[in-house]
Order: sequence, then C-alpha cells, then structure tokens
Amino acid sequence: MLTIEEKVKIFKALGNDTRFAIFKNVLTVPYICNINQNVKTDNIIKQATCVGTIAAEFNYSLPTISRHLKDLKDAKLIKMTKSANKIYVEPNLETIHQLAKCFCNLLDKNS
Repeated sequence: MLTIEEKVKIFKALGNDTRFAIFKNVLTVPYICNINQNVKTDNIIKQATCVGTIAAEFNYSLPTISRHLKDLKDAKLIKMTKSANKIYVEPNLETIHQLAKCFCNLLDKNS
C-alpha cells in the first residue's frame, strides 16, 4: 500500500505538464526502440522504450528528458533498466495498480 508521502510524490511528479506527457507516452504508446541484436533482452519488457526514443518523440534534449525521467523514477511511476549502451524505460505497473486501488477505495467510501 502506498504511503501518503509516496502518493504526494506521485502527484507532484505528474503535476508537471512535460512529465505527465512523458509518463502517459511511456504508459500507453506501444513502441520500442531498435534493440541491438547482440544484447540479451530477456529482462526488458515488451512495452519498454529507450531514453533516446522518448527524447526524439518529444523533441527535447537528453538532459531534459533524463531530469524528468529521474523525477518519475523517484516517484516509482517508471522503472529504468540499463542494457549495453541504452537505458530502457517502462511503466511501474505495481505502483500504477496501487494508485488505482486508492482511487477505487475513495469512490467506494463515498458511494
């Protein structure tokens, strides 16, 4: 269960327009970047994408994207996995499901 501090961190992270757009993109866009065939990818989920692909999608510099991704990672909304020379980003479905449960519990209590 998420603590109140974790929930606040999540909402602060998503309160920025750019971070929200990046998070929504990571969560909903079904693409991956080209994976080097020599790199073992067993631990990378199908929905993962690399930081460079995100930067190109939003037309932001890598440092800007990296800063926003760090905030999303600190809020546990995404996971980042390094493989060879790329960093892959994927939604943290556990946190997302816990947050959804919080909203459902609020609705149930007010019904």
